Amino acid sequence: MTDPGGADDLREAAQPGAGEVTATVIVNAPAERVFTALLAWERQSDWIPFTRLRVVEGDGREGSLIEAVTALGPMVLRDEMRVVRVDEPYEIGVVHCGRLLRGPGVLRCTQMDRARTQVVWHEWFHLPGGPAGRLAWPVLWPGSKVSLTQALKRFARLVEQGRLP
Repeated sequence: MTDPGGADDLREAAQPGAGEVTATVIVNAPAERVFTALLAWERQSDWIPFTRLRVVEGDGREGSLIEAVTALGPMVLRDEMRVVRVDEPYEIGVVHCGRLLRGPGVLRCTQMDRARTQVVWHEWFHLPGGPAGRLAWPVLWPGSKVSLTQALKRFARLVEQGRLP
């Protein structure tokens, strides 16, 4: 078994996959505050349903390994991400390097004015299942986009209410 996030595995996983998802939200808060909230990995459980995150290696910044476990009834999805870039307060780059979820992702903050920040969450997943996975993606994609958008809306509310970070 390859070490998740090991050098060879990470290079392969970092190549953009065909499954692309983007979600965007405007947060009524300065970029620095929004960015700090995004880096609070363990707090993502507050805004991503059914998911628990923890920092497995490192301090949550560049080089760290993050584990997200999503459980819905008996179904469990484990997602491992290596943080590959932290450009504060603008961008966090990750590479999903687990068995099932693989590919690069980015969270970007763009300050629009002193008290408004646009957050863009973009993922390029490798699609499992070969041709069947590529055929299924158009059906799965809208649900993925809806889920990411809803999560970002919850994130925005929590930041605006001062409950994050």
